[in-house]
Amino acid sequence: MSEYEIETVGMDTVDVGAEVGADEGPAPVVAVVGRPNVGKSTLVNRILGRREAVVEDVPGVTRDRVAYDATWSGRRFTVVDTGGWLPDSSGLAAAIAEQARLAVDLADVVMFVVDATVGATDVDEAVVEILRRAGKPVVLVANKVDDVGAEADAAMLWSLGIGEPHPVSALHGRGSGDLLDAVLEALPEEAPAETFGEVGGPRRIALLGRPNVGKSSLLNKLAGENRAVVDAVAGTTRDPVDELIELGGREWRFIDTAGIRRRHRENQGADFYATLRTQSALERAEVAVVLVDAEEPLAEQDLRIVSMVIESGRALVLAYNKWDLLDEERRHYLEREIDRQLHNARWAPRVNISAKTGRHVEKLVPGIDTALEGWGTRVPTSKLNQFFADLVNSHPHPVRGGKQPRVLFATQAGVRPPRFVLFTSGFLEEGYRRFIERRLREEFGFEGTPLDIAMKIREKRGKGRK
Repeated sequence: MSEYEIETVGMDTVDVGAEVGADEGPAPVVAVVGRPNVGKSTLVNRILGRREAVVEDVPGVTRDRVAYDATWSGRRFTVVDTGGWLPDSSGLAAAIAEQARLAVDLADVVMFVVDATVGATDVDEAVVEILRRAGKPVVLVANKVDDVGAEADAAMLWSLGIGEPHPVSALHGRGSGDLLDAVLEALPEEAPAETFGEVGGPRRIALLGRPNVGKSSLLNKLAGENRAVVDAVAGTTRDPVDELIELGGREWRFIDTAGIRRRHRENQGADFYATLRTQSALERAEVAVVLVDAEEPLAEQDLRIVSMVIESGRALVLAYNKWDLLDEERRHYLEREIDRQLHNARWAPRVNISAKTGRHVEKLVPGIDTALEGWGTRVPTSKLNQFFADLVNSHPHPVRGGKQPRVLFATQAGVRPPRFVLFTSGFLEEGYRRFIERRLREEFGFEGTPLDIAMKIREKRGKGRK
């Protein structure tokens, strides 16, 4: 195969030797708050090392919380930029202040930004009182300290009584490293890394679903007592709740999650953070049980949650709740909906249950086991390449522009989820890649797991070579 030169086209480059590493868990949240126009968004851009947050010399440019992934000294955290905080405001300003309050309530650490050139104002004093009541670790940021001469202004902020002011210039970067070191010190102690499939450890299951679909009811039924808040009002659960539950004679770690709302509502109120927490729970899980209300037609939120699981590479089980309430007509239409709308997840095990009565919840165990087995399946390279040799001979790729791309060699790069790299003589069309995935599943199973199929195109060097 030395006559070929490797070129990767159309898909992500894959490290063939890579395996799934440790599960890092959810990143802690750092909220950046302060009154309008003290430089919060400029500071966020400085922390990120790129221009992400909108910056303008006009108060109130940032109206909603916006979250960004950041790292410092190898530690991950989520930075939440908030609008200017005026505690006694009204109208739009009051809505912005409420966003900032939510950020404080759900953050692990608060960065309180003050304009050192102006000094502590009455508004700053009022914010400090609210921060004290919140009881969260606060890092006081004295911004706009552009030179040594201005450090005396920063020292005056000791008067706020919330600890040492950290002098920085968000605009020029002065002091930002020391500030971030202080933020890392204030963050909660990092949880030890968890490895998938840890020997003796309970397998981790995320319960996902749109609001009020019955996730907490199912968790309570499995736990045998009321552990999670259950209310007919959608969105009662805001944060993930972990429960060690014995089911089918084994112990499992269930992560109940806040319901995911429609996309246009994600940035409103605590639902913004509910989505963040749901994504974090999914990162911590090995398999996701997506609960669907069988009484109602499949909604866009249901499909999006399933897509989230597939994109995250986690194993998947579909659980249809309230199945005992369905009549024959609804069951008929549901089957059609599933076939038409969930075509991208036909490989997922399906369990029909009733979270309220507990009917058939024990069938979750074989469904989860099946999904986890598929998630960890590895095909020997020799068997995989024999499969592709037979496939290419019996169903070759269509000829396009006088050329017919072929799969020259294949390898499984990893598991959890199964990842394959195909070395090809040309670009494989999407339809043919879907055909390959379907045949892989028919041959080797992979029930309950998404498959990641990448290709590396090898262009021939020179002309006329065979």
